[in-house]
Amino acid sequence: MQAAALYRTSIGKKAVMAVTGLIWIGYVVMHMYGNLKAFQGPVYFNEYAEGLRELGAPVFGHLHLLTIARIVLLVSIVLHVWSAWSLYQQARYARPFGYAERKVVQANYASLTMRLGGAVILLFVIYHLMHLTWGIPFVHPDFVRGDPYHNLVTGFQFVPAAIVYIIAVIALGFHLYHGTWSMFQTLGLSRRRYEQFEQPIRALSWLLAILVPAGFASVPIAVLLGIIR
Repeated sequence: MQAAALYRTSIGKKAVMAVTGLIWIGYVVMHMYGNLKAFQGPVYFNEYAEGLRELGAPVFGHLHLLTIARIVLLVSIVLHVWSAWSLYQQARYARPFGYAERKVVQANYASLTMRLGGAVILLFVIYHLMHLTWGIPFVHPDFVRGDPYHNLVTGFQFVPAAIVYIIAVIALGFHLYHGTWSMFQTLGLSRRRYEQFEQPIRALSWLLAILVPAGFASVPIAVLLGIIR
């Protein structure tokens, strides 16, 4: 009974947020790594993209493991958004009249923009799926099903699309920094243990916040510069 009611508490919601955030951190790191294969040319990149459909073979059939991964990611992002919104509403109702004077205490730019950055990332995920996965004509007018390298290159040759992508991954960097930092606190590090590992956690947060956006952004920038074509 207590376990079932845990999700209603702020601790339970923060735990849901941390676990689903961890799932998405793992995904964006692997997705960024996969995108970098575009630098190895169309044949290699297309073989990699097709290989994703055969993940887990022969135990899993065509698209089976990829479909499971997509379901896990979808459930994770829904729960992540739900927990973030619930915590925001909880905090709002706890102090309905707000502060007479707002002061920033132990907060940085990333933490102050988590909600806005999260909204930007969510909207971008939808746009990104329409652009390079589903190939919606008015979003990507030159989409060729079965040729992901072509779709990537022609998609990012459209400068506004590349700019949107770069802005979104910068927002992702801020979100990763504060999210990674908060996740370790939520998932059970006591205050004393947290202080012991504070510097490595800070370093990991910075590493993710810099390398992941840089890796993602390098692809549209390379397309615009003619390095990937």
